[in-house]
Amino acid sequence: MLEILPPWLVIILISMLPIVELRGSIPVALGAYNMNPWMVFPVAVVGNMIPVPFILLFFGYAEKYLRKYKIFDRFFDRLFEKTRKRADEKIKRYETLGLLVFVAIPLPFTGAWTGALIAYLFGLKFWKSILTIFMGVIIAGFIVTAVCITGKAFWFLI
Repeated sequence: MLEILPPWLVIILISMLPIVELRGSIPVALGAYNMNPWMVFPVAVVGNMIPVPFILLFFGYAEKYLRKYKIFDRFFDRLFEKTRKRADEKIKRYETLGLLVFVAIPLPFTGAWTGALIAYLFGLKFWKSILTIFMGVIIAGFIVTAVCITGKAFWFLI
């Protein structure tokens, strides 16, 4: 299936996935597709940012509608509890800087999706959240790209 899609589109689609985001798409692009890092980086960042405005704008409506059902109500309670626990002190104290660092660290369950959810939960302003998450995604992209390029260079030395 993925063979029929151009590599840049595959990278955008992988970057849009929650949890994986650009932390997964950049290694795939550099390793499996052997793409140029200068092309991979902006494509992965764009792909990672595509869901963010939709999460910030429409998550509240989706939550309100889905909370009518008991199973979703419990799901959102647990999701928000875990997210608040993970980010509560950092975001309340440092707000923008805390969100930036949270998104910039390329680890599982950090990134643009979780950052957008945190911005929604803490009621941060839309454009401020977009800009902060964008800067965090750029930093994470640089880190992941640098690690991948360094790893590739060491692989050739072996």
